[in-house]
This record gives sequence, C-alpha cells and structure tokens, in this order.
Amino acid sequence: MNDSLNEYQNDTAYHRPVMLRECLEGLDLQPGGRYVDVTFGGGGHSARILEHLRSPGHLYSFDQDADAEREAAQLARPEFTFIRSNFRQLFQELKRHDALPIDGLLADLGVSSHQFDTPERGFSTRFDGPLDMRMDSEGEDASAADIINEYSEAELHRIFGMYGEVTNARTLANTVATARRGHSITTIAGLKKAIAPCTPRGKENKYLAQVFQALRIEANDEMAALREMLEQTAQVLRPGGRLVVMSYHSLEDRLVKNFIAKGKFYGEVEKDLFGRSNVPFEALTRKPVEASPEEIALNSRARSAKLRIASKN
Repeated sequence: MNDSLNEYQNDTAYHRPVMLRECLEGLDLQPGGRYVDVTFGGGGHSARILEHLRSPGHLYSFDQDADAEREAAQLARPEFTFIRSNFRQLFQELKRHDALPIDGLLADLGVSSHQFDTPERGFSTRFDGPLDMRMDSEGEDASAADIINEYSEAELHRIFGMYGEVTNARTLANTVATARRGHSITTIAGLKKAIAPCTPRGKENKYLAQVFQALRIEANDEMAALREMLEQTAQVLRPGGRLVVMSYHSLEDRLVKNFIAKGKFYGEVEKDLFGRSNVPFEALTRKPVEASPEEIALNSRARSAKLRIASKN
C-alpha cells in the first residue's frame, strides 16, 4: 500500500483527503513556495501541504465554513494563514495578504467528509435533519429548504435537470410543487417522503444523490463561483505555477477541462493574429487522474473524483 493510503487510514473521521499523493505531486511542492488551498474543508490536504513547507514558504487556505475555521486553528503555525471567505474572492484576498504571485493552487471541489457526516448540515441522504446544504451555514443565502418551498415549479425543473441531471426532472418538480401545498418541506425525511412517488425503485440512492446535488449546487451558487475562481487562477499563479483541481461530477469537470484547454468555458480557443493559441495554461494530464481501487475501497467518496493538473504559461 502506498504512503498516501497509509496516511489516509491514520486520518481522523474529520480528515479524509482524496488522492492525497496525486494532489501533492501535482502541486510540485517546494519548501519555500507559496501555495493556496481554496477548499480547506477538514484540512486534510492543507495539513499535508504544510508538512512540506519551511519559511519563507507559506500556505493560504480558504473556506467559508465556521467548522472549517475552527479546525484550521489546530494547524496554527507561522507558515499558515486561514482565510474565512468564498474562493470566488481569491484575487482580492491574496492581494490583501500581499501573497501574489503564488506557486500552486489546489481546489478539492467536493463536500468535506465532516459536512457529509454532520446530520444538521443537511448534505447527506443518510440522515434526517434540516434541509440546509449551505457551505456557510451562518450566512444569509437561501437554504435547500428555501429552494424547495419557494422556487417556482419551472425553476425547480431547471435546477433538477441542469444540476442534478435527473431524467424525470419535470415530474420531480411537479411532485415537489404539489407536496408543498399542504405544508412546508423542511427536513431530509420530509423531502424523501414527498418525492417517493417519482423515485425509481432499486435506484433510490443514486436518484436522491442527484436531487441533493442539484439543491446543494443551487444553494451555494457553486457553478458561478467555480467559474469566477478559475478565471482568477490565471491572475494569481506565476508562470510555471501549478493548478490542481479535483471535481466530483461531470458539470464541474467539464468547466475545469474547458478552462485548462481553452482559457474559457465555452466556444473555441482564442488565437492571436498569427494563428497561435492564446491559452493561459498547459494541461499536464491528458485525461483526468482517478483514484486507485485500493483508495476507493477505503473511501467511497473517491470513486467519482477526477483530478486535472495544469501549468501556468
């Protein structure tokens, strides 16, 4: 078993970094380098990055979650700065900390194990709890319950189809709109019960995961935030700096793939007057890196992870 799997087994339930070794290698860590983890989560990746750094090396980790901020306090050392912010504020926050340019950036776009395993956060279909799903549970953004109870049927159809890729999105939206007429749907159990009539038998877990994914993406404006963050990576990374992004569903991976290949999310590559491609990154992984069968056996969340690595031109 490789070192990263040994480290994984020794992690606490809070820390479960996916593809740890691959992420660290992708960053090409240098002891005196300046790095950013835009998704601190449980701190698994950040803690391991810090182990490789020596002054003047420094790690800046972003997260908008109060639980993540409390966990980050355990990593307190001169080479570490925690930034309580959404990663869409990347350039602004790094400039404020006089931390530009940087040598590498890691983005693990999944929900942290801690968030999944905390019933009151509402991320997991395994527990009952409030329909929250906000990354910043102390913020004022709409929760999943707000979306379920206040969005129009047409809006629900859109997010279930676009963000959850649910095959019967129209029927699902109608089912929710009908169920909420008598009373508000505010809990995970309540939502499961409400949509039971259109949940495919034998495929309940996959279907519910798609529904929850759609609600989580909408509640946190995840796709727009990802686009904004990726666009800023070209501003904050030095030439030769590494961009390492791990996604967990096709919507995210498609954005990351297109941005690395074209410097944009849609359309064709822009070219200069001489016909040369004008792209900010060079892909170092032709196909996304996936977790080994051994890691997936230890951590089922690794099954859907796709890792892409690029170098700043």
